[in-house]
Amino acid sequence: MSDRDSTTPIENPQSLGSAGAPGELGAGQLRRALGPGIAIAMVVGNVIGSGIFFKPPQIAVASGNFPLIISVWVFGGVLCILGGMCFAELAAMMPRAGGLYVYLKEAYGKCTAFLYGWTDFVFARPASIGALCTASLTMIAAASGWAPNTLERILFITLLISVMAGLNIVGVLWGGSVQLLTTILKAGFLLAIIVVPLILLAGGYGSVDVANYSTTSAPEHDSYIRQFAVVLLAVMWAYNGWHGVTPVAEEIKHPQRNIPLALFAGIGILIVLYVGVNLVYHGVMSMDEIRAKAELADGERDLVGAVAERLLSPFGESWVNGVTVVVTSLIVISMLGAVNSNVMNGPRAAFAMGRDGVFFRSLGAVHASFATPAVAILVQSVMAVVLVVASSAYLSLTKSDNPGAVFELLTNFVVFASSLFYMLAVASVMVLRAKLPNVERPYRTSGYPFVPIAYLVVYAMFLSYVFLDKPLDSGIGLCLVVIGLPFYWCFQRKKAVI
Repeated sequence: MSDRDSTTPIENPQSLGSAGAPGELGAGQLRRALGPGIAIAMVVGNVIGSGIFFKPPQIAVASGNFPLIISVWVFGGVLCILGGMCFAELAAMMPRAGGLYVYLKEAYGKCTAFLYGWTDFVFARPASIGALCTASLTMIAAASGWAPNTLERILFITLLISVMAGLNIVGVLWGGSVQLLTTILKAGFLLAIIVVPLILLAGGYGSVDVANYSTTSAPEHDSYIRQFAVVLLAVMWAYNGWHGVTPVAEEIKHPQRNIPLALFAGIGILIVLYVGVNLVYHGVMSMDEIRAKAELADGERDLVGAVAERLLSPFGESWVNGVTVVVTSLIVISMLGAVNSNVMNGPRAAFAMGRDGVFFRSLGAVHASFATPAVAILVQSVMAVVLVVASSAYLSLTKSDNPGAVFELLTNFVVFASSLFYMLAVASVMVLRAKLPNVERPYRTSGYPFVPIAYLVVYAMFLSYVFLDKPLDSGIGLCLVVIGLPFYWCFQRKKAVI
């Protein structure tokens, strides 16, 4: 027998999509308050964080070949579109809080869904929040000349996380509004990186050199396939979170229409921005210059400052210095927007697990006044702070001068572990077509079954190469997933009465 939760029985498949109309709140339900604009911002803002600023130098080290690099950025975007087509069907059919947790539970049962929620809530989200806050602090410190000690680092990051948690606890519209504002700022920032060189070129200030596109450097791996896989791993970290609207599906107005719209519009915006920014990076700087940035300290590794300095050098040092401050500020805003997105999205899976009784039931509580999963938000934020404290203690003991190094291993496993669950979720489109053929599907995946099959084949090949190239990172990812099994069995025995 399936270990399916009794709240969504197969005998009543129409209940899969019943999560209340806008303005209506049933017992234990969240308020539908987010419109299409914020839904799109959830996709774009959940993705644009630090990857597009800090990964390109590492990508140059791995490949050193612009045609390969730009083709992988396009290829990664196409993969996200294929996944988005599948997720659109699932989210429109089951517009409930939790995203992947909901789809995996319906397709494979509670255990698989629990392992996803466990991995996401206990490890992936706190690591991402901690890494993004640490990177933000590093950028601020590098720009201001501040050298924070351990206590100052902990207090600063704790303050950032607390502010984001507070905003999301007092109302989903507060968190959504912050997401919309920061997304507009950082998407506009990336658009400016693309447009400004064109404006300068039209004015006779030609800093973009087409010859840079043909420059190369020695790749990290001789095998073209391994180069492709390593670059794709870095690219998919930059794209990671493209399904960012699905965890808050229960809080989206008219989800059957707005969730597919948000997925396709958001992913399309990301592809245009990412490909355009990389064209500027490689047009302004040679491959060796980009590669050299990978050897610098965390706060100096982004390419945007170097590109801005190259573009604006004809206008004098004051212009360069002024733009450097603006660039640093916008990069920090970009990362803080990603922190807000993680604080907003991450607790929804734990909330759904608590509501289903497979995890602490208190996590499934809805705040009486704010109609938000306040306990889940608070617990995840505390876990992120604990991880920051633990990493800071480790840095002090080892006398390391690289705050971001502690999170490097954990954040690397996020792509590998997340990709495993993405594959299961995409496959669930086919599983649920067979198990629940009569359930209403407001959106049906175009190109079915070729689209999900193509996604699964490509990802299976990709993950096999990642596992061979980064066995430690991948192994840690698998271990952290498997560690959830005894906890699942424990909660099943205890009936999650806590």
